[in-house]
Amino acid sequence: MAATVRRQRPRRLACWALMAVLLADLLALSDTLAVMSVDLGSESMKVAIVKPGVPMEIVLNKESRRKTPVTVTLKENERFFGDSAASMAIKNPKATLRYFQHLLGKQENNPHVALYRARFPEHELGFDPQRQTVYFQISPQLQFSPEEVLSMLLNYSRSLAEDFAEQPIKDAVITVPAFFNQAERRAVLQAARMAGLKVLQLINDNTATALSYGVFRRKDINSTAQNIMFYDMGAGSTVCTIVTYQTVKTKDAGMQPQLQIRGVGFDRTLGGLEMELRLREHLAGIFNEQRKGQRAKDVRENPRAMAKLLREANRLKTILSANADHMAQIEGLMDDVDFKAKVTRAEFEELCADLFERVPGPVQQALQSAEMKLDEIEQVILVGGATRVPKVQEVLLKAVGKEELGKNINADEAAAMGAVYQAAALSKAFKVKPFVVRDAAIYPILVEFTREVEEEPGVRSLKHNKRVLFCRMGPYPQRKVITFNRYNHDFNFHINYGDLGFLGPEDLRVFGSQNLTTVKLKGVGESFKKYPDYESKGIKAHFNLDESGVLSLDRVESVFETLVEDSPEEESTLTKLGNTISSLFGGGTTQDTKENGTDTVQEEEEGPAEGSKAEPGEQAEPREEAEAPTEDTSPPPPPEPKGDAAPEGEKATEKDNGEKPEAQPSEKGEAGAEGVPPAPEEEKKQKPARKQRMVEEIGVELVVLDLPDLRQDELARSAQKLQDLTLRDLEKQEREKAANSLEAFIFETQDKLYQPEYQEVSTEEQREDISGRLHAASTWLEDEGFGATTVMLKEKLAELRKLCQGLFFRVEERKKWPERLSALDNLLNHSSMFLTGARLIPEMDQIFTEVEMTTLEKVINETWAWKNATVAEQAKLPATEKPVLLSKDIEAKMMALDREVQYLLNKAKFAKPRPRPKDKNGTRAEPPLNASASDQGDKVIPPAGQTEDAKPISEPEQETRSEPADSEPLELGGPAAESEQKEQPTGQKPTLKNDEL
Repeated sequence: MAATVRRQRPRRLACWALMAVLLADLLALSDTLAVMSVDLGSESMKVAIVKPGVPMEIVLNKESRRKTPVTVTLKENERFFGDSAASMAIKNPKATLRYFQHLLGKQENNPHVALYRARFPEHELGFDPQRQTVYFQISPQLQFSPEEVLSMLLNYSRSLAEDFAEQPIKDAVITVPAFFNQAERRAVLQAARMAGLKVLQLINDNTATALSYGVFRRKDINSTAQNIMFYDMGAGSTVCTIVTYQTVKTKDAGMQPQLQIRGVGFDRTLGGLEMELRLREHLAGIFNEQRKGQRAKDVRENPRAMAKLLREANRLKTILSANADHMAQIEGLMDDVDFKAKVTRAEFEELCADLFERVPGPVQQALQSAEMKLDEIEQVILVGGATRVPKVQEVLLKAVGKEELGKNINADEAAAMGAVYQAAALSKAFKVKPFVVRDAAIYPILVEFTREVEEEPGVRSLKHNKRVLFCRMGPYPQRKVITFNRYNHDFNFHINYGDLGFLGPEDLRVFGSQNLTTVKLKGVGESFKKYPDYESKGIKAHFNLDESGVLSLDRVESVFETLVEDSPEEESTLTKLGNTISSLFGGGTTQDTKENGTDTVQEEEEGPAEGSKAEPGEQAEPREEAEAPTEDTSPPPPPEPKGDAAPEGEKATEKDNGEKPEAQPSEKGEAGAEGVPPAPEEEKKQKPARKQRMVEEIGVELVVLDLPDLRQDELARSAQKLQDLTLRDLEKQEREKAANSLEAFIFETQDKLYQPEYQEVSTEEQREDISGRLHAASTWLEDEGFGATTVMLKEKLAELRKLCQGLFFRVEERKKWPERLSALDNLLNHSSMFLTGARLIPEMDQIFTEVEMTTLEKVINETWAWKNATVAEQAKLPATEKPVLLSKDIEAKMMALDREVQYLLNKAKFAKPRPRPKDKNGTRAEPPLNASASDQGDKVIPPAGQTEDAKPISEPEQETRSEPADSEPLELGGPAAESEQKEQPTGQKPTLKNDEL
């Protein structure tokens, strides 16, 4: 019995721990119940939200449009975003920033930086020597990095989402191009951190589009694999993706649909922007040709004129997609000279002929990376705005060899909808149907290190080793562990990109540095000195490629093992408690415990758990060099339960190697740790020896080689600078609102003073006084209003409103009198008719008491008297005085009268007819006229064969008294008085002690 009690205590403790975790989750959910997604395109962005009662909705901006231009205008004292900034591009092109995402994660010597300077020469790009990046130099006092500009835009998108959702939002999923490398992805995360957003995931825009397509066609997905190609040509780039849809069996949810990214091809500069730039150049040439003999300046030297031409080129491209020709025209292009020229679709296609030749390129890349043929592709679906160009569709259709191209998806909003679905799946506030997502890493990542080897006796040389960490098109998120077996001192290793031969020479230059990080380990030698009697199991480096596709080194450990003798009877109470809690929470070790407790060397594999189960045999053999592990898949987010099979492989490996901490090498010992009842003591005593494992944390110093991240102080400084700008914008908006309110009040009141209804209730002196004060305030606003603070403007407005309060009150009351008095008259007439009808009810059927009807009559008479007296008194007062007949008093009288009438109506609605007595022949006898209601209700008819003198058995008194309350359960005040009246003897006048009820 004592043992049972001891076993229950850990269970009780585990239950309390579980309740604490659930309570913490509920408290976290109470803060934010809405999540958002931001589809960041090169030219425009789409924002979507999910909140309780609003499943997946596109956010409308302040202009009620579903997409917002990715444009920011930065001035000395104000900022503009979206459509407002796009309209400022003509007036102030230097301060209006567009397509700045092309500079994220790029160093100054990157070809894309030079391309940006050539496309937008009006922008001055400064050089940051510390990070080797560029920044926008708006003025000597204003300079912003691309990350800061993107942070402003993300903050603006959140404000749009919060206004739409009517609640604060912090969690977001942001789309990025699939070809973004590590530096570019980290730049987006830093921008989101500056904006105060919690990024649930950076999802590739092609993956988000594929998820949106699959979610709305869930019923069409079955166990047969379906290969779909998505061809996405946007404003800045083109991405082609091959996706496989099929149902798979998951550990928790059974058969669920899954999408797997099989192949990706892209072109970083092929898009609608390049077509518009070609058209702009063509229009500029035509304009210069038209003014050739006038010795005019080149239009290309005028930034405002070029901004106008780019806007016209955008409009022209859209119209030529549906028409064979169109007239381009701009009023006052330069020097007050209008521009007009006819452009045909054939001319446009000739200008972009080399661009259309690049359309099939991403298709071939995607097929090669997926190792598939066009015959295996069931459908090609168009995504992105630039795919609406007819020539693009013509070339693509010829390249893929299909009968037609799929257009059954919203080309503009698909990525935003897929991203917000993923946001809801990752958030704790929502429960969505599982949809397994297996994204793929485009760029392979490997680990390189050098160690000394002895090829001949006495001859030592350095050997360079490479081990693939994450292979090309390998799934993520996943974790990997690499073990270094031949090091007993501090050493370095390098994390670099793998073979990028699939990229062309120009793409490699744009890609940037192929070296990611140098890792310097410190403390390896000290760890060996600390455990001299233990056997080394190597230096283990734990890597994580998270949901956002960002690589991180979680930790580096030095692992040692030795055999110790330890009887099972001496197992500590703490260990028993841990085993009990583990069994309560699902009967197994958590993922973190598996990672820390396993010495498994996993090989690079994309396959299911069968591949993982073959790993222990290879790890059993000692290795002299680092070995590439298989994916140590931690449980992915709800829509990605794909990696559930990998932990099974880990468990098997731990069981075979016997390397799990404090675990017996026997199968029963392993089962005990998994929550199965432990083996009998006799079996435990037979194998007292077990492996003891010691893990020593190794110091890590990271040297970033591709693009240094912002330091914490720089990040905090940038965040503070952006927050100050936001507060300045809010203060400016508040001041503008106060100034507009004051100006509107002055103009409206001055106009009202001349209206008859206001002149009727005011004297000439009063109007002159108000008019003079309004004129003074208007003069002050024009002369000193620009320098006035928000508080001064609000005080001035409050002063004027107080001055005009009496005038406005008198006018408003006179407007309400006819309607209110008419409603009161109608209510009085209907109440009087109701009272008259109630008094005509025969006494035997009467359901209202005399007290109730008398009370109603009293209220009616008092209301008539008050109304007549107040109206007469008001008629004697001049219209310029404060009225005594107030609309609020009329409403109060109506509410009091209506309450009495409604009480009686409710009583009549739920009243039941009283039963009438029957004579011996079965006929109902009419009661005498003077019989009371109590006499009728209490008389009992004797059964057949019984004399009238015989008294029936009476029911208990409590039950008799409860009958009236049971028969009329919804009455509020009347039943108590009526019940009291029924208990009086026949013919006696009822008491009035409960009349007030």
